[in-house]
Amino acid sequence: MDGQTVLDIENLTLQPAAIVGLIGPNGSGKSTFLRLLGLIERPTQGKIRFEGRRVEPFSDHARFSITLLPQEPFLMKRSVFKNVAYGLKLRGNSEDIARRVSEALSLVGLASQDFAQRPWYALSGGEAQRVALAARLILRPKVLLLDEPTASVDAASAYLIKEASLRARDELGTTLIVASHDWQWLYEICDEMVHLFKGKIFGTGRETIIYGPFRELGSGKQGKLLADKQPLQVPPIPNQEAAAVIYDVSVSEDDAITDEGEIILRGTVSRLSLERNSGRLFATIIVGNLPFTVGLTPQQEKERIIFPGKTVFIRYRLDHIKWI
Repeated sequence: MDGQTVLDIENLTLQPAAIVGLIGPNGSGKSTFLRLLGLIERPTQGKIRFEGRRVEPFSDHARFSITLLPQEPFLMKRSVFKNVAYGLKLRGNSEDIARRVSEALSLVGLASQDFAQRPWYALSGGEAQRVALAARLILRPKVLLLDEPTASVDAASAYLIKEASLRARDELGTTLIVASHDWQWLYEICDEMVHLFKGKIFGTGRETIIYGPFRELGSGKQGKLLADKQPLQVPPIPNQEAAAVIYDVSVSEDDAITDEGEIILRGTVSRLSLERNSGRLFATIIVGNLPFTVGLTPQQEKERIIFPGKTVFIRYRLDHIKWI
């Protein structure tokens, strides 16, 4: 794009039948990454391999095995039935098509008798997104790429889209790669998290990113004032376009100083989530207007002393901050 590098990924291997979450701010390269994996675009450098073989756009080896659901669904100007059945007909696979369309619609919570003959223009935004998902699930893809699948839909549709996506993995063995701002959902379902920022991969998705602008806080300190006027301190700022990544954040019930180098900020627990792979419990803590994701200690989990709505204190060190 005008000589600008949008993605710079040295190497990434994704396992079959895994759920992989993509997180990162707008403009970090998530949609571009999904289009590359969906074989819609070709990388200017490097290779994409699928099942051990190099693949490119419209590759016969992969084009019927990988499908992408974009954030804005595109439906053809025809009935719901014809939209969902279209991919199968392209493949010349029309056997028992009425039953298969009905099953695909059922997966996304749409009754075939009510929706199959409905025209595309008579659908709500959430229904259109679910029809678009059904049109992909009917293909029984090996890889399903989802770009903000629940960003612009109602709560009921968001729930059904999430459930249908998980059923694709559990029942069909489909690999899911999901870009979403619903980080809590991703933490709960994903086997792996990929954190993108400025087109590069870093971290595990549990880190807290602080964006500028930054300022002088007085007494030689730098950082930013949060919405509740608490000063969030950072190390010397390399430039105003940099973002600070805070690692190793902990949480406590009090603000007693235990380490001279600690920065302590007051926040409120907004949510608890269980990490799928490790079984660890994480708390989302709102400090000012910033969410921090903090892993609880075994003792905190056992004693259940951290819970939604509770006022707590997060702790971090300046030497646990990296600039990107």
